[in-house]
Amino acid sequence: MYFFLNYLSLSDLCYTSTVMPKLMTDLLAKRKSISYNKCMAQLFILHFLGGIEIFILTGMAYDRYVAICKPLHYTIIMNRQRCNRILIACCAGGFIHSASQFLLTIFLPFCGPNVIDHYFCDVYPLLKLACTDTYRIGLLVIVNSGLIALVTFVILVVSYFLILYTIRAYPAESRTKALSTCSSHLTVVVFFFVPVLFIYIRPATTFPEDKVFALFYTIIAPMFNPLIYTLRNMEMKNALRKVWCQKLFLIGRQIN
Repeated sequence: MYFFLNYLSLSDLCYTSTVMPKLMTDLLAKRKSISYNKCMAQLFILHFLGGIEIFILTGMAYDRYVAICKPLHYTIIMNRQRCNRILIACCAGGFIHSASQFLLTIFLPFCGPNVIDHYFCDVYPLLKLACTDTYRIGLLVIVNSGLIALVTFVILVVSYFLILYTIRAYPAESRTKALSTCSSHLTVVVFFFVPVLFIYIRPATTFPEDKVFALFYTIIAPMFNPLIYTLRNMEMKNALRKVWCQKLFLIGRQIN
């Protein structure tokens, strides 16, 4: 679990960094602008890291399923080599997803207004500015983004139903530990996927509420991921207690 958590935290940090610096700069600036090349770069990097995060969450769900449903075979199935393969597959999936989104957008002709109603460059706001019929491209975006998110979300939900079905025969202590681990992951999944599905599972239209929903999967969910996993994980709680107890003990000795 900690192997995937490390890379989830890294992808969260990089993912938020593609949006937050520009957003903070624009909040302080009177004229909010971005060049075409930087806009395309932000689009590619954002979807690349977002795709990696979606696939890492899927890998973590598989890891939890094996740990809870097949505990005796866990160390054999989830060895370091397989974990590395899953991570490489996550990066490859994110790159394929992002490259296809990028190619759908890079060849669009932009000859009209150049103002987007958003705080970062995304596909739907850019399609709105294109000087051509974008109906087919919008359908491709739904297939590439919306269906990937929907299928991944369904797979995650099914995996947790299987886990819940398996642990019903476990002792109460084991059920509590399994539910504590899974609840943190499920909270992260809901925070991330529900806004993503709202944005990308519909036709190529934009609403004023899109910016609010986008805040959840670009800033709020990545920011709260470490906090959610920390507060819901017993081992992390115990480690934090030890650290705080040691600090309080040292402060008490210095005062005395």
